[in-house]
Amino acid sequence: MRRTDIRNIAIIAHVDHGKTTLVDAILKQTHVHRNIESMGERILDSMDQERERGITIKAKNASVVYKGVKINIVDTPGHADFGGEVERTLRMVDGVLLLVDAKEGPMPQTAFVLRKALGLGHKAIVVINKIDRPDAQIDDMVNRTFDLFAHLGASDDQLDFPIVYTSALQGTASLDPEKPGVDVAPLLDTILGKIPPPAIGQDRPLQLLVLALAHDPYKGKMGIGKLLSGTLTKRQALVRIKTDGTQIPGKATDLLVFEGLERKEVAQVEAGEIVAVAGFPEIGIGETLADPEQPIPVPPVAIDEPTVQMTFSVNTSPFAGREGKYVTSRHLRERLYKELETNVALRAEETDSTDQFLVAGRGELHLAVLIEAMRREGYELQVSQPKVILREADGVTLEPYEELTIEVPVEFQGPVIEEVGLRRGELRHMRLTIHGDLQLEYHIPTRGVIGLKNALLTRTKGTVILHHIFARYEQVDPRALQVQPHGSLVAYETGTSSAYGLNIAQERGALFIGPGVEVYHGMVVGENARDEDLDVNVCKAKHLTNMRASGSDEAIVLTPPREMTLEFALEYIGPDELVEVTPASIRIRKRLLEPEERRKAKKSRS
Repeated sequence: MRRTDIRNIAIIAHVDHGKTTLVDAILKQTHVHRNIESMGERILDSMDQERERGITIKAKNASVVYKGVKINIVDTPGHADFGGEVERTLRMVDGVLLLVDAKEGPMPQTAFVLRKALGLGHKAIVVINKIDRPDAQIDDMVNRTFDLFAHLGASDDQLDFPIVYTSALQGTASLDPEKPGVDVAPLLDTILGKIPPPAIGQDRPLQLLVLALAHDPYKGKMGIGKLLSGTLTKRQALVRIKTDGTQIPGKATDLLVFEGLERKEVAQVEAGEIVAVAGFPEIGIGETLADPEQPIPVPPVAIDEPTVQMTFSVNTSPFAGREGKYVTSRHLRERLYKELETNVALRAEETDSTDQFLVAGRGELHLAVLIEAMRREGYELQVSQPKVILREADGVTLEPYEELTIEVPVEFQGPVIEEVGLRRGELRHMRLTIHGDLQLEYHIPTRGVIGLKNALLTRTKGTVILHHIFARYEQVDPRALQVQPHGSLVAYETGTSSAYGLNIAQERGALFIGPGVEVYHGMVVGENARDEDLDVNVCKAKHLTNMRASGSDEAIVLTPPREMTLEFALEYIGPDELVEVTPASIRIRKRLLEPEERRKAKKSRS
């Protein structure tokens, strides 16, 4: 049986193809909130980092009512590093809206999310977005999208997908690209007509697979999922089935369903609805809430394993404890294990050292978002260089490979092809875009992607656009990456940087700091022009002598320092360096602060 008064859909696409903007248009035109017009843009991107970065990081639920039918909408991330959010969200819905940019077409993440949706048997509505752009190539994008469906092994029913043409920014949708729409009604009508209503296991006992968690200051921790069968009432006795099969009895103290942008308390929920259940303080993602009389678990969602790892450790720099609120290994451990409850693609484990933890994720951005969230909460820590996770299979060592897409002006094709080639990238496709730019598609080891963005931005004067997504594990390439090692300018005196000292140091390379910045010995203050480390004294002051006054020489002109962002620092550091992260500062330092110790370590390695 199917419940015809509800539709559950997820909006999936590559990053920046307009998912959240399209949700804005749907929410505003269905008047889900009386103050909806004053809520600005990207309403569902509620996290600070989401608004700053312009990307969705966490999947969000909302609902609208259209023609008497409730449509539960889940807005998903578009970036490959947050694919874990997409994988578990797709188990909560019955169909998907696949957004495709009318200029860029299907991109690596489009293929990833569509493969997951088709694998679950979901029906897709293809939405060609941004059709109002003057450079839109609508027919070409429809053909490329069909080719992608066929390449991913879609069934005949899935290949017969409906197409809606939209401009999310203008809030319009149309079934004919030649006839612009006036609102999103054609899209909502297509959802009602083409997305199947949720199937209800009428003869099965109550089952609910927890696919997300929410925290309420009054109700506590809540598990969110789609009620697959049965009827759930407030105060009903349930059993929580953990992923290892353990059964823990409990009671549903509160039930909440999504209504507009809010969660609304209800007394009873029928199968097919997405519901938040309170009353189980230890509940986790992948667990089942079931009928105590017939406790049958639902198979948990399969999440792809992480591919990149780094070490999180307690801050041990000379400036440790100055700026952070949480600085001990106990604080660090509690925060990481709390993150594991909701971040399903993350892994954390303890090491031989009590103040170090090995944290693995989908990519550098996945881990950088976690580090940034921790520093904003008041944590101090230091992290190591990202490394790929190797696997063993049948006696063969495997490493992760990625599909890399690069778009760059034609005049920079030489430096780009050279740089990616040195990192063992294998060129698969090359084509010119409508703008005359060059689009390159590579198959490349994940270790070759680490640090690539900064290298290409430098060599293409900031004009490169690149996307990459995990493809699969393959046999390790025995050849080493021919990546040029960098040398660092290292402060050998603790104090405050001066313009006089920086002026001398900037002749040796690019600086990361300006004057008046506190530094300590062993802290990296710049990148050396040569591939070797150089100790510099950036605190050196110009002293008054009997020959001249201290300020009478020509004015010092300093080159503006490179902006020290967390992503830049993680890509820049070498194996003997660490990133020190505090609520107020991001610094790069040497693992061994003393110059003599570094020289001894280098001699022992050689």
